[in-house]
Amino acid sequence: MRTTIRGAHVFDGERALGAADVVLEDGLITAVGAAPDGTADVEVDGRGGTLLPGLIDAHTHVFDGSLAEALRYGVTTEFDMFCLPRPLARHRRLADQHDDVADLRSAGTIATAPGGHPTQLLAALTGTVLDPSEVTEIDHVTDPAQAGAFVKARLAEGADYLKLVLDDGAVHGTDLPRLTPAVATALTAAAHEVGLLVIAHAITAAEVDLALDAGADGLAHVWADLPPEDRDSRRLAERIRARGVFVVTTLAYFEALSAQRPGATVCSHPGHYANAVGALRALHRAGVPLLTGTDATPFAPAHGVGLHRELQLLTEAGLGAEQALAAATAVPARHFGLTDRGRVAPGLRADLLLVEGDPTRDVAALGSLTAVWRRGVRHDAGSLASGGV
Repeated sequence: MRTTIRGAHVFDGERALGAADVVLEDGLITAVGAAPDGTADVEVDGRGGTLLPGLIDAHTHVFDGSLAEALRYGVTTEFDMFCLPRPLARHRRLADQHDDVADLRSAGTIATAPGGHPTQLLAALTGTVLDPSEVTEIDHVTDPAQAGAFVKARLAEGADYLKLVLDDGAVHGTDLPRLTPAVATALTAAAHEVGLLVIAHAITAAEVDLALDAGADGLAHVWADLPPEDRDSRRLAERIRARGVFVVTTLAYFEALSAQRPGATVCSHPGHYANAVGALRALHRAGVPLLTGTDATPFAPAHGVGLHRELQLLTEAGLGAEQALAAATAVPARHFGLTDRGRVAPGLRADLLLVEGDPTRDVAALGSLTAVWRRGVRHDAGSLASGGV
C-alpha cells in the first residue's frame, strides 16, 4: 500500500528540508520531495505540520507496558540498558510481532560486581513491576578470565551491546562494589572481539576516566559530581571527544532524582542536576556526540513523555532545537549501527511522526502529536492514547 504525506515541513534527522511530499510503501520510505506520478492508496495532508523520524530513546529499562507507552509519544525505538533474560525474550517477541509498540534493542544482563549497582534495586522492584518468578541470579564477573564466558552468555541471551557498571554508589549516598579496572578492560576487549559496542554506567568524573581507560564506546550518563564550569569537566570532555566516545544525556534522570519524585528508587543531592547540566554543556562545547536518553522506568522518568522532557532540558542547557532532535533520531541510529532508521530518506524504515507546528523551532511542538508510523503502519494520536498492546 502506498501512502503519500503531502506538504509537511520535513526534518530529516539532521536538518530541516522545508515543505516536501514523503511517500511510504511496504514499510519503507520510497520518495522525499515531490511525490512521483501514480495514485496513492492513502493521502495525508501534512500542511502546517512537521514530519520527522521516529524518536529514539538511547537509555531505558523496559517493563511490561513500556513499549506501548513509548510509542504513544512518538518514540519508535528504545535502547534498553538492562533487562532480565525471561522478560527480555517476551519484550522482543512483542516488538517483533506488533507495530503498535516501540522497537527494542537491549544490553540484556548488565555486567556488574557481586552486590553492585543495580542489584540493590531488584528487591524494591520484585513483586511490583518484576514478577518474582522472573528474577534470577545475575551473572557476575570477578576475574578478567571470566570475561569471555560472560560475553558469550550475553550473546546467547540476544544482547545487542554490552553494558558495564563502574558506579561505586557515592553519588547516591551509599557504598557499592564495582567492577575492577582489569575486569572492565577484559569485558570490553571480549565484547569488541565479537562486534559488540560497550556502554559504561559511570556518573562521576573518576568513573568516566575508568570507562575511557577500559576502552568503552559510549557512556550511559553524563557525570554529576563536578560543579558547573569545573576545569576537570573541560578536561574530561576533551578526552571523551579525542577518544571518539559518545555520551547519552539523561538529564531527565538527574532531574527526577534531584526532585526526589514519587517512585524514584534512589535519592540524589539537588546539586547533582546542576552538575549534570554543567557536564552536558562541557561535552557540547567540546563537540562530543550526544544521544538523547532518559533512563526511563515505570516510575520517573516515564517512557515516551520522558524523552519529550529530555529534549526540553537539552534546549534549556544550550542545544539548538535541531541539534536536540538530531540527538534523538539520526545520531543514536548512527552510533548504534542502525542504518535502517533515524532519518527521513528513501530506502529507510517508515518510522515517522507527524506533529502540529514546528519542533525545529520549539521542541515543545512534539506534544502536539498527530500520527506515528512504525514500519509504515499508521497510528493516530487518539488510537495510541487508548492503550496499545
